[in-house]
Order: sequence, then C-alpha cells, then structure tokens
Amino acid sequence: MSKVDRFQRIFITLLVAVSFFYGGYYFGQRGYVFQVRKNPPKVEIINKSPSSKTVDFSQFWNVWEMVSNDYLERPVDAQKMLHGAISGMVNSLGDPYTSYLPPDVNKAVNDAINGSYEGIGAELGIRDGQLIVVSPLDGSPAKEAGVRPGDRILEIEGSPTIAITLNEAVSKIRGEAGTISTLKLQRGEEEPFTVTIQRREISIASVTWEDKGDGNLYIRVSRFGGDTNKEWSKAVSEANVKMKELDTVIVDVRGNPGGYLQSAVFLADEFIVKGPILWQESALGEQTPMNAERKGVFENIPAVYVLIDEGSASASEILAAALRETVGAKIVGMKSFGKGTIQDAKNFNDGSGVHITIAKWLTPNKDWVHKKGIEPDVSVQRTEGDFENGQDTQLEKVLELAREI
Repeated sequence: MSKVDRFQRIFITLLVAVSFFYGGYYFGQRGYVFQVRKNPPKVEIINKSPSSKTVDFSQFWNVWEMVSNDYLERPVDAQKMLHGAISGMVNSLGDPYTSYLPPDVNKAVNDAINGSYEGIGAELGIRDGQLIVVSPLDGSPAKEAGVRPGDRILEIEGSPTIAITLNEAVSKIRGEAGTISTLKLQRGEEEPFTVTIQRREISIASVTWEDKGDGNLYIRVSRFGGDTNKEWSKAVSEANVKMKELDTVIVDVRGNPGGYLQSAVFLADEFIVKGPILWQESALGEQTPMNAERKGVFENIPAVYVLIDEGSASASEILAAALRETVGAKIVGMKSFGKGTIQDAKNFNDGSGVHITIAKWLTPNKDWVHKKGIEPDVSVQRTEGDFENGQDTQLEKVLELAREI
C-alpha cells in the first residue's frame, strides 16, 4: 500500500468516525447530514443546522424515508416531495403573502409582474380565508369576461377552493393560451355564477397616458413591474412635450394589484420635493424612511388626483397615500384593498422562489393601512349599469373636480 493510499484510508476512517458521532447526533437533532467523498477526500455538509437548536428533525427524516421506501406507487418524485415540504413549512406561518413558489408557479408570477404571460389575467389573493380576485388586469380575458375586484372564487374547474393556497390556485388557473378556465364566482351577496374564460397570451404596457383637455393629464398605471419606471418616464416626457398646458395630473391605479416597492417610490418621487415617501418598519419596530431623492417633473403641478378601487393594493396604496399626505392629492373612487407588508423575493437555481414578509410599510404620516385600506376623499361607486354601458363615473368625477379649481 502506498503512502498516499494509507493516508487516504486513515483520513476516511477519521471522517467516518466524526460523521458517525456528529452526523448521528445532528441528523436526529439539528438536521446535519455529512457526505464522505474520496479523490480528494473531504466531508461536505449538505444540510444546515436550523437557528432553533431545539428542533428535532428525526421525525421529518423518518417520514421521508417511509414515504420513499413504502409508498405504493413507485417511483416517488423526490423533487416534488421537497417542494411540497418547503411549501408546507412556509404555509404554516399563516401569512398569505409569504409563500414558496415551485418553478412553474414562480415563472408565471414573475412573467405576470413583467407583463407577459399566458393565463386569464387576474391577480389573486386570500381574504379572511377565502380566495378572491384582487383585480383583473387591463386588457385581460378575465376583465373582458366581467370578472371584478373582490369577486370570491368558490370553485376552480368544479373543485371547491376551501383551504386552497395561492400557489395551488395559481397553478390551477394559469395555463396555455387557447385552453379554457371555468370559475364559480360570488359577488357580494348575489347568487354565485359561473364564468368560462379562454386563456391567452397577455402582454400589457404598465403605463399609458392621455390628454383629457383643459390641461388635464391622465396617466394609467396597471402594475408596478420591472419595466414600469422606464414606461413612466417615457409617458411623462411625451406628455410634457405634447401638452401645451399642464395644470392637473390624474394617476389611475384602479385594479392595480401592486408589484415592486421601488417602482412605487420612483413614481411618487416625480411629485414629492423632499421627505419620506414611506416608512419601513422591521420586526423589531425600527422605522426607516424611504425619501424623495430626485428632481421630479410634477413637483409644481397645481392639482393631483389619484383614482383607486378595491383592486388597488400594495404599491398602488403606497403611491396613493404618499401623494395625499405630501402634496395634498385628492383620492377618488372606492376604498383600496389594504396590503401593508413588504416581501423579499428570492429565486433559486432550480427556478423556484420564495416570497417572505420582512417588514411593514407605513404612510408618510406613519399610518398602517394593512387590512384597512385607504378611504377616498371622494367616494364614487360604479354601478352595474355603468359597467354595462362602459361609463366611467369615477374618472368623470375627477374631471368635474378639476374643472372647479
């Protein structure tokens, strides 16, 4: 036996002893698994110890082995089991905004934020344990089928949604263009009804603008995605050049379910000279401001209005609250959704991702709108007749108020 072989044998023996001692203890108590390899010899720790030293992982591993070895239908899908285990862990927190997204769902969510995907075009949420439509998106099959913010989804493809998670709902409703999704909905106290929606490829600009005459600029923001800042700047630049006078800016975030926090801050900074746009509050109660930093085109606009409704959530609420509390913007429409938490998103190498609630966001006056929503200064509700006739009474009210200035 050569010296090298003798060295490797001694080394491996020591490592096996170490792994037996530590691995046996930590495998059952703290989750460590050691893997011994030769050429070159090394120990690789492939599982980490949890921060809580009292967690006993032995039951998890026992069940994993039982399922792997004894489940009737073989072979079991270990990767699917792993995703399910992580999803269960995250869902146990009871926070609908903290979620683990398997690769297919994570791709669909990221595509939706960036405005290009296949599906029905509706942002979903959980309210009081019930799956709901936060908002159908502009130009989407869902909106064309008459789906509205706040509609409760009772069934998906004939299956009840009781105790369904957001991930499961997204997986069931999303699908290839040309296929059909059937939903049973309930609106308010009305009788449940069924809608059949053909999925299609959806590509929607996040920002559009229109000259409403008499110096009134209307800007529609349908989401806060990766391209929103660029589209916003382009719209603002075009409007500033093409409009001969500019006295009023109307920002419409109705049906906008939110998106990237930084994008909401960027848009608000177009109007706000200085001071906080929002405050972030950590789990320890520490409050940190996110302040206006850039020179905005609309800092001296005489009048600003924001249109909101039940589908305005998260980043939409950040923008609406910031403009009301800092530049005196008037909010018109219906009370917003009420989402006042911030999620950190991380993507993994296998395509999956996780969204974890890490903080609260507070308005410039340090109000927390979570589960409360933002009450409009002028409440205007669109009736069934308004929707059927294509009449936008909320926007009409804003233009009426603008003419009175």
